Amino acid sequence: MNSAPVPEVVVLLRNQILIGAIMKRSDLEMLSTEELWVLHEKVTTTLNAKIRAEKKVLEDRLAQLNGRFLVEQTSQTPERRPYPTVFPRFRNPEQPSETWAGRGKKPRWLTAQLKSGKQIEDFRIDF
Repeated sequence: MNSAPVPEVVVLLRNQILIGAIMKRSDLEMLSTEELWVLHEKVTTTLNAKIRAEKKVLEDRLAQLNGRFLVEQTSQTPERRPYPTVFPRFRNPEQPSETWAGRGKKPRWLTAQLKSGKQIEDFRIDF
């Protein structure tokens, strides 16, 4: 059974840089708080850089698989496609300015009228 290679660790230890050192628990316990904080910052910076690089590689690969060109992300949201105007199909006879196109949730005035026994066709607008 092959074990995975141990990643290299860069540590600032009493003004010396140890490259490729394998950290043991006893080594970490000997470090001061300041030295541990510097190690934390270096690990965080390195990890963020590697994650960004890997993300870019994966996005490029995905773009190739999708057959699209990689589009740089901008802060602007994409423009919505224009939808045709939907004309109203039903009108409230008591309040003619209240209309409904027949899409989405039924308005309260129509629901109340339907509960009172009227048919939806009674409110249809004739063109």
